[in-house]
Amino acid sequence: MKKLLTFIFIALILGSCEDVVDVDLSETESKLVVDAVLRVDKEQQFINVRIGLRTSSIFFEENQPVQAENVTISYGQLNDEGTFDNLSTSSLVEETPGSGIYIPDPNLPTDQRIPTSAAELGTVFILEIDYEDKYYFAQTEYAPTVPIDNLEQGDEVFFDEEQTEVKVTFTDDGSTDNFYVFDFMFGEFQTVEDEFFQGQQFEFSFFYDEETQPGDEITVSILGATRGFYNYMDLVLEQTGNGGGPFQTPVATVRGNVFDITGSENVTVIDDVESPNDFALGYFAVVQEYRRSLIIE
Repeated sequence: MKKLLTFIFIALILGSCEDVVDVDLSETESKLVVDAVLRVDKEQQFINVRIGLRTSSIFFEENQPVQAENVTISYGQLNDEGTFDNLSTSSLVEETPGSGIYIPDPNLPTDQRIPTSAAELGTVFILEIDYEDKYYFAQTEYAPTVPIDNLEQGDEVFFDEEQTEVKVTFTDDGSTDNFYVFDFMFGEFQTVEDEFFQGQQFEFSFFYDEETQPGDEITVSILGATRGFYNYMDLVLEQTGNGGGPFQTPVATVRGNVFDITGSENVTVIDDVESPNDFALGYFAVVQEYRRSLIIE
């Protein structure tokens, strides 16, 4: 817990450090890959916490599962003094030995699951990972979203007659600047911000290529996003061309919000933390999700 409180201020400053950086990795050098986007369904009692940890020697090729020494998620509301009120911690354990997937530890005497009621506007979540004598730290705020108003099939084509148009309609809440990430299945994502339709209903089209056939059911998800997560996804999709999803091997590495701060003791190490090689690949986010499904005709 001492580590956690020490580095809160570092994470606050680094919250908008997502950027594209070139990292010269040899074939034998490995980096930690963190798949930690937690989707919150408010109709469920608990958040579905499943965090994937892997190592990669050639970016995202042949990722190997990681057996970490310790993985925890802490969460609470920050007060005006920058400290937590009612801080809670969930200890995670590898779901199956060798899987690299970490879930709330079911073997502890107290329930380690995170209730969805904890996910409120302003709730801060912190991920800590101890792996091979390194200490990784990430901080994010819960990002709520709005439901999808309508999902329907269109008849327009963009480039190819084999494409399938799907029209998505949703209404921005208008209370603040909002960011969204849409998941269209098949590793297809789209980032949207409300700069030009704040507080209004907005409709846009997405075109599937050859992934869908008549009779197929597709599910579209709208995810809330912090500005940092939006920027991260936008950069990743720009690099990958949205082909194969946000974890396809990119030409350059997009820096997320999971930092290696091993040996750091206070806020004076920020310059060291910002060095390009002191971060894990991937992102930690806690976002609300709404879904709608459609049968392709």
